[in-house]
Amino acid sequence: MKTTARTISVGTLALFALSETAAAQELSGSEIKRRITGERVYLSTPFGGELPLTYKASGQVIADVSGISAAGMFAPREAGRWWVEGNRLCQKWPTWRKGRQYCFTIKRTGENRISWFRNDGKTGTARIGG
Repeated sequence: MKTTARTISVGTLALFALSETAAAQELSGSEIKRRITGERVYLSTPFGGELPLTYKASGQVIADVSGISAAGMFAPREAGRWWVEGNRLCQKWPTWRKGRQYCFTIKRTGENRISWFRNDGKTGTARIGG
C-alpha cells in the first residue's frame, strides 16, 4: 500500500510540474509590449523583496530602489531605456549593470505573473501591476 501511495504521489508531482511548465507561455514581442507598456513590474529579489520597474510608452524604464535596504549598493533611482527586439524584452541602464544591454525571454506563468530568462543565463520571476 505504501508503494502504491508513493507511486501516486510521485506521479502527481510529476504531472503537476509538467502542467506548470506547459502553462508557462512564452510571450511574443507584441505581447511583451502590450503587457508591460505603462505598467509597473515588480521583480522578485533573492532577499524576499520586490524591485519596482515602470515601463513607459516612450521607451523609458524607471527603477526606484530607495525603499530597499540593500539599495546603498546602487544609485537609488535610475532611468534607463527599454525596447523589444524580436520576442525579447531588452533594457539598458546608464550606470546599473555597468551600462550593459540585457535582453530577456518572458513567459507568462499566471494572470499577472511572469518568469524571465536573461541572455546571460540569469532567471527570475515578477508580477505585473498593482
